[in-house]
Amino acid sequence: MYICIVHGKCVSTIKNKKLAGYSLVTVQRIKKSGKLSDDIFVAVDTIGCSIDETVLVTSGENSKYAFDANDIPIDHVIVGIVDSDASK
Repeated sequence: MYICIVHGKCVSTIKNKKLAGYSLVTVQRIKKSGKLSDDIFVAVDTIGCSIDETVLVTSGENSKYAFDANDIPIDHVIVGIVDSDASK
């Protein structure tokens, strides 16, 4: 699981029908140092986050559990919004 910041919406006029009703957003992972990594990737937004929000992203095989299905072609899913970081 990663802590990421949402950069923007990823507009897709055609996508897998099992992803209907979900938006796609671009996110950037936050390193332990608090700096942003160089990688930006697309994640399925299951909770309705906003741009510039800090979110929790799960990836790989675990991302399919957010949909209760194994046949959805996803690799990253937003599963939570970070309200505060207790480590600071």
